[in-house]
Amino acid sequence: MVDLRPVLWGMGLLLAAFAPMMALPGLADWLAGDPDWQVYLASATFCLFAGLVFALGNLSQRTRAFSSRQIILLAVVGWVALIVAGAVPFIFGRIHLSAADAIFEATAGITATGATVLRHLDGASPGLLLWRALLQWMGGIGVLTVGTAVLPQLNVGGMQLYRFETSRLDDRLAPRALRMLGGILSVYLGLTVILGLLLWVAGMEWFPALLHAMSTISCGGFSTSDTNVGHWHNPGVDWVILVGMLLGGAPFVVHWQIVRRQWHMVGRNGQLKGYLAAIILASLAITLWLVLEQNAKPLPALRHSLFAVTSVMTGTGYATLDWSRWTGFPLAMLFLLTFIGGCAGSTAGGIKMFRVQVLFANARLQFRRMLHPNAVLVPRFEGQTVTEGAAESVLGYLFVYILSFALLAMALALVGMGFPEALGAAASALANLGPAISPDLGPLSSFDSLPDAAKWLLAFAMLYGRLELFLLLALFSRDFWQD
Repeated sequence: MVDLRPVLWGMGLLLAAFAPMMALPGLADWLAGDPDWQVYLASATFCLFAGLVFALGNLSQRTRAFSSRQIILLAVVGWVALIVAGAVPFIFGRIHLSAADAIFEATAGITATGATVLRHLDGASPGLLLWRALLQWMGGIGVLTVGTAVLPQLNVGGMQLYRFETSRLDDRLAPRALRMLGGILSVYLGLTVILGLLLWVAGMEWFPALLHAMSTISCGGFSTSDTNVGHWHNPGVDWVILVGMLLGGAPFVVHWQIVRRQWHMVGRNGQLKGYLAAIILASLAITLWLVLEQNAKPLPALRHSLFAVTSVMTGTGYATLDWSRWTGFPLAMLFLLTFIGGCAGSTAGGIKMFRVQVLFANARLQFRRMLHPNAVLVPRFEGQTVTEGAAESVLGYLFVYILSFALLAMALALVGMGFPEALGAAASALANLGPAISPDLGPLSSFDSLPDAAKWLLAFAMLYGRLELFLLLALFSRDFWQD
């Protein structure tokens, strides 16, 4: 039986650290004269109290090493606890969301997904807008922590290939994983500040600039306007957010290597090259379609296509225009990019670029073995041999991902969604994109019209996708709970 006391201690620390962040939107509403500040203050107080109860009640467990099962359980339980805590202001605030809507909105925030049930954001209180952005920004920290310190050690979906990343950093002064994680989070904070300043210089007011910076670097996509980034009609804003999405979808260890001027390591990163190549090629193809089929001018077409491709592939969900209403080729391209996603070690969602590259390397190897049956051939990725176990792990992850997508789409159709909308919503939730490749659920639309059953399913799928499937699936295994 798994000892839950260390897990409860860790969850208590998470809730206690979460509480002060709740006070910030309360301060924003208090300065604006909005009475919802009391809701945020009460929520922060309750969250702090609950966190201290769990942490102090299990204080004796703080020095114990966590087992792999306890790490998995803490990742899942911790995320669920933050979702529930994050939903409280939505329920008791002025907007008075139902439980289904509040959990959906909080899940979309803390998993950095960006789907929303809210409308009329242009007139929303500053506290509500700040809380949504904070949820995504804190969710991005959680994504980087799990992706850097947890998944590689648990061999989830081929992530064991990234254990070697920690050996590239100097570990003489601190444990390697903690040193790398600290550097990555400092880069995350620094990029948030830089993006906020650049958006302000580009023409945004300081408050929406800060909120969009937080949602951009986390690949979240919550905006302060119903018309999304297109509200500003500003190419400068578009380009800053575009660059921010590119940075958010790239491996953060690369950003840390750039800070340390380890250019030779950056240049050898095959995942980064594949990620950028996919974005450039897809963008050029859609640009050509816009010019030939829609008579668009080349430069605006290039900007809009680059923005849409990067937004979808990184799972950010921002839009300068409603790309969900495109037809034919570009919509099919965006649907494919939804599944691929960004890079491992980033805040993006999806299958991840490195898994696609491992699959291609393995397929190429099978072809070569057919032509040279007596040759000794092994697949390689970024200069290292892909072991049979790692290749099987990637294949297993891909199978479970596709199966989960199919089952989720069928479940959504069963509870009343149309077939195209169910496909788009299922792909979007699993990839943590937010808006779906569907006109009714696109980047300028809301999920508020969906039945509650669909919202619960999508909220589960957002968490499921963000936890890389297997962390959540493990809890449903009998072996997990038995010694």
